[in-house]
Amino acid sequence: MVDLSESGAVSPGHSRHGPGSGSGNNGKKMSKKSRTKKGKRGRRRRNKRNRNNKTPPPYLPPEAEEGNIEYKLKLVNPTQYRFEHLATQLKWRLQEGRGEAVYQIGVEDNGLLVGLTEADMKASLKTLKRMAEKVGADITLLREREVDYDLDRNTRKIAEVLVRKVPDDQQFLDLRVAVLGNVDSGKSTLLGVLTQGELDNGRGRARLNLFRHLHEIQTGRTSSISFEILGFNSKGEVVNYSESRTAEEICESSSKMITFIDLAGHHKYLKTTIFGLTSYCPDFAMLVVSANTGIAGTTREHLGLAMALKVPIFIVVSKVDLCSRGTVERTLRQLERVLKQPGCNKVPMVVSNPDDAVTAAQQFTQSACITPIFTLSSVSGESLDLLKVFLNILPPLSNSKEQEELMQQLTEFQVDEIYSVPDVGTVVGGTLYSGVCREGERLVVGPTDEGRFLRLKVGSIQRNRSACRVLRAGQAATLALGNFDRSLLRKGMVMVSPKMNPTICCQFEAAIVLLFHAKTFRRGSQVTIHVGNVRQTATVECLHGKDELRTGERAVVRFHFIKHPEYLRLGAKLLFREGVTKGIGHVTRLLPPSQNHDQNQNQSQNHDQNQQEH
Repeated sequence: MVDLSESGAVSPGHSRHGPGSGSGNNGKKMSKKSRTKKGKRGRRRRNKRNRNNKTPPPYLPPEAEEGNIEYKLKLVNPTQYRFEHLATQLKWRLQEGRGEAVYQIGVEDNGLLVGLTEADMKASLKTLKRMAEKVGADITLLREREVDYDLDRNTRKIAEVLVRKVPDDQQFLDLRVAVLGNVDSGKSTLLGVLTQGELDNGRGRARLNLFRHLHEIQTGRTSSISFEILGFNSKGEVVNYSESRTAEEICESSSKMITFIDLAGHHKYLKTTIFGLTSYCPDFAMLVVSANTGIAGTTREHLGLAMALKVPIFIVVSKVDLCSRGTVERTLRQLERVLKQPGCNKVPMVVSNPDDAVTAAQQFTQSACITPIFTLSSVSGESLDLLKVFLNILPPLSNSKEQEELMQQLTEFQVDEIYSVPDVGTVVGGTLYSGVCREGERLVVGPTDEGRFLRLKVGSIQRNRSACRVLRAGQAATLALGNFDRSLLRKGMVMVSPKMNPTICCQFEAAIVLLFHAKTFRRGSQVTIHVGNVRQTATVECLHGKDELRTGERAVVRFHFIKHPEYLRLGAKLLFREGVTKGIGHVTRLLPPSQNHDQNQNQSQNHDQNQQEH
């Protein structure tokens, strides 16, 4: 994003003063030597001023044909034909942004920031409002900025406008944000303040509504995964529980929903945190760091996990009311050092005003290296609004085309949670990876310990605790399965279309990188594998082309699940750990059960031959 701050620089060859300004005291002619000295000093001053107030070229990146950002020079009194064309164009941009579009007014298609006069800007915004009403949307003025790169011209403005669809039939835009950070950094308290609409009392009252277990309330520490929702309506206003709404009412009033996945910060619950990151497919991760303790405990580990899984991350420095400005600055410097390290290669961007928040939200999704940093307090409410502005504007990572392609595929639902609900029966929670799922649909669920898939029928569907008739790819929901036997289900299963003929495996191969290992990683090592919603211990069967692996080395490794077969997808991201051992990679090959059996026999024969030779 171009910085449009007004420049006070004087261009070379143009003096601020009149023609007689070169004369010295009482109009006497200065000596050549003193003129030269003064001239050099003046040039140095001017050059220094030019360096400090350098006006960047007034350009944005050229307009892209795809995506939800549209440049418009002006929209003043269009003809009826032109208006219809503009409305169709707006519809396309909204579709690309899955219900959201950003209009840059006063900008040419090549990105040149021309700007408009006050009257033209007013007329253009009026036309844009009419266009939005025609397609069932609302507009919100994000910011107006002055363009004053030509000193001879009057000041002109460009405007950035958010256009968002009015909610219809529960098809709101849903973004999932995983909340990471060390224990006691203020994650649950911050979510309580955002979703309940009331500030904390300084003793953690705001987080009580988020806890699911008695021991969590007693210790104040999250040990399980919980979900909280924050809505934004078509005008960009916050919709939460502050007006004693139910979750269903929040969904009905919202055009955009942020689902926070509150994960555990304590090292004891690390496997739960990893499961939340791999299984629930978050769009973004929010790392919460306490201003008074800085980077401590599991903070580095959580940052590393998000980066290994390629989840875009932004940082919130909480509890700024507890410490001095100097302590906050020290924590920020510490964060910036960590983010700039060779392993991270991130560009920290401290958000200090609404303009920064708008820029951060747009650049965050366009560039993988930008990391916005917010400094706020859940007690005083300081800078809380900046985080809300950021979340309101944050665009989805996938466009409508990718979403459409996933919806065309066969149904595949990941089972992450299993419940028994009185008068409803067995209920499963999870994410629809591909396809479309409707009430009454017949699917198969598996694999069981024997590697089979069982038939079942989907009863009712709920998204964010409110009824929903159709579930689309990428959406999380709970499905009621009626009287289906709960004991036959487990986390890590999938519910798929009977047409799919799903492939299951006990053994698979993966290209891995060993991030850290205390000794050596060799055949026979046992690790806990995380692939999507699958979490199981596996044995290393063999390392292709190597006898052992050390920290930082790569290899193709064959793993063998020790309990039961699993459903995996080729190319799926993989994360494994055991004690201090950690590694990442992706699945390259699946070995069907029959092949597994043959290979096991061959390996045992080879092993016997080796023993006899020795």
